[in-house]
Amino acid sequence: MRLLRPLVVLFLLLNVVTGFVYPALCFGLGRWLFPREVSGSLVSVDGKVAGSTLIGQSFEDPKYFWGRLSATAPMPNNGVASGGSNFGPLNPKLLDAVKGRIAALRAADPGDEAAVPVDLVTASGSGLDPDISPAAALYQIHRIARVRHLDSRQLRRLVQTHTEAPQWGVFGEARVNVLMLNLALDRAQ
Repeated sequence: MRLLRPLVVLFLLLNVVTGFVYPALCFGLGRWLFPREVSGSLVSVDGKVAGSTLIGQSFEDPKYFWGRLSATAPMPNNGVASGGSNFGPLNPKLLDAVKGRIAALRAADPGDEAAVPVDLVTASGSGLDPDISPAAALYQIHRIARVRHLDSRQLRRLVQTHTEAPQWGVFGEARVNVLMLNLALDRAQ
C-alpha cells in the first residue's frame, strides 16, 4: 500500500496536468495570440458565414474561379474526412479524374487552348486545399470575363491583388485563396 499510494497520486496528478491544465493553457494562449485561426478563420458576408480561408469550397458556376479537386468522401471539401486520394500517377482512377476535369475546363471555355495548370486537375494531399496557383487563377480569366462581361485586365489585377507570397518569403509557393478571390470578384461587379 505504501508503494501504491505515490503511484496513484502521480497518475492522478499527471492526468490533471496533461488532460486539463495543458490543453486549457494551449487553448487559452491560442485564443489570445491567434483568435481568428482558433475560431476556424471564418469569413462572413453580410453577417452570414460564407466559408473558411483554411478549407476549400466547391465553386462550379462558370462565373467563379474554381479551386482544386477535393479528395474527401462522401462529400467534397469535408473537413472531417481530410485526406488525399492516395492514387498513384499511373492509377486509372486518377487518370480518369484528371481527364474528366480537363474536359470540364475545356467545355466551360472552349476557346482556351492553353495548357491546364496541374493544380486545377488534381487534389491536394489533404483534399481540402483552399488555394490555387496564380497560374491556375490566370488560366480561368477568359472564361470568367466572358461569362461576367468583365475586362480581362480587371480580372488579372484582381488575381494579382489576391496573390499571396510564399510563407515568410521562403516556404511554399505563391498562392491565391479561391474563396477570398471569388468574394472580391462579387464585390467588384
